[in-house]
Amino acid sequence: MSIQEILKKLNIEQLNAMQMAAGKALADDRQDLVLLSPTGSGKTLAYLLPLALSLNPESDHLQAVVIVPGRELAAQSAEVLDKMGMGIRGLGVYGGRPAMDEHRIINKVKPQVLFATPGRLNDHIDKGNINPATVRFLVIDEFDKCLQMGFLTEMRKAMGKLKGVRRKCLLSATQAEEIPEFVDLKQALLLDFSVSSQTSERLLVHQVASPEKDKLPTLCRLLSQLGNGGVIVFLNYRDAVERTWNKLREKGFAAVRMHGGLEQKEREEALYMFANGSATVLVATDLASRGLDVPDVKAIIHYHLPLGEQEYVHRVGRTARWQNTGEAFFLLSPGETIPEFIQADVETFLLTDIPSEPPIPRMATLYIGKGKLNKISKGDVVGFLCKKGGLEATDIGRIDVYERYAYAAVCFEKADSVLKTLKGEKTKGLNTLVERVR
Repeated sequence: MSIQEILKKLNIEQLNAMQMAAGKALADDRQDLVLLSPTGSGKTLAYLLPLALSLNPESDHLQAVVIVPGRELAAQSAEVLDKMGMGIRGLGVYGGRPAMDEHRIINKVKPQVLFATPGRLNDHIDKGNINPATVRFLVIDEFDKCLQMGFLTEMRKAMGKLKGVRRKCLLSATQAEEIPEFVDLKQALLLDFSVSSQTSERLLVHQVASPEKDKLPTLCRLLSQLGNGGVIVFLNYRDAVERTWNKLREKGFAAVRMHGGLEQKEREEALYMFANGSATVLVATDLASRGLDVPDVKAIIHYHLPLGEQEYVHRVGRTARWQNTGEAFFLLSPGETIPEFIQADVETFLLTDIPSEPPIPRMATLYIGKGKLNKISKGDVVGFLCKKGGLEATDIGRIDVYERYAYAAVCFEKADSVLKTLKGEKTKGLNTLVERVR
């Protein structure tokens, strides 16, 4: 399979300069690589493409490990590998679910690439669930975040067990205060595509004045004025996320939330609904500022000011990704000012006095109570929704099939009618629960 065929499957026209340089370095050289490049520039594909091309798809051995700081990045990286369609099997393993369940999936899938958080990786090695001796390639994605989260000890432990590793690749959007000692910078190749400016020229930065300390009324006006498009609202605290999310839903906004206090399934549902257009607003802590690959984020809003420059860089990196344009907004209550570390040109944004309603989402998300264990595929879901639900193929968006259930995005205006039509219907002869995810 050619690189152009792979890019076509990913709806990408061509690799950018950073991706081509990383691909050449990983293909031609045998030294370790440290890659610094801004958020949204495509670092995941930069290492996954040459990595997948170098692996043996005929072998059932685990050949590469990718260490990531969180479950969302693990899941999304594995999804990118699957979409490449190269016949390389990947799997994400992380906390928040029983290691025993993952062990069963490992035995079934026989992954050639494992995307893992540091603690869960060591857990599977210690229990003999994976064989570290066959691993030849190690990637540490967002290594600066791994260090900030205190994973250095766990990474050291993993490195001591991955004795067969021949190549190491470290990736980050920002300079870390230190490089782990298991990477010899004197011997490693450093590719620095980080930029001195904090924001892309494709990003417009605005400030919006809130006349009151409580910014919620101003936030609602701004979201209504921005219209139907994906917007991430960043706050610094979990309880503030919960309050803001609840208030927005009371006002009629199609909002979801994400923070570290939620269960894994809740976070997966929120991200899925935001990515497929069922939710127009994602209210989140800085957990959502890294590792979330949602390409069509129209804008981000700093409801709370970022705590530091790195937090700011990663927040604004959620929009204006690849070649897209985007906007960032600072909501300023009386007495608040733009932090000194912000280097962007900030324009004043004036809210209109014309009343406007919360935007209606394009899609709605359906939960389908059958999955891979029932031998259900994406094609089966499409057939079920079209033949028995009366939908056209154009009414259906993103579909994800998991072990025991599936999610499907359908046209918002037709969601209620298709639920009534599918009530009591079977798929592959099985009684199937179908309900709307809200």
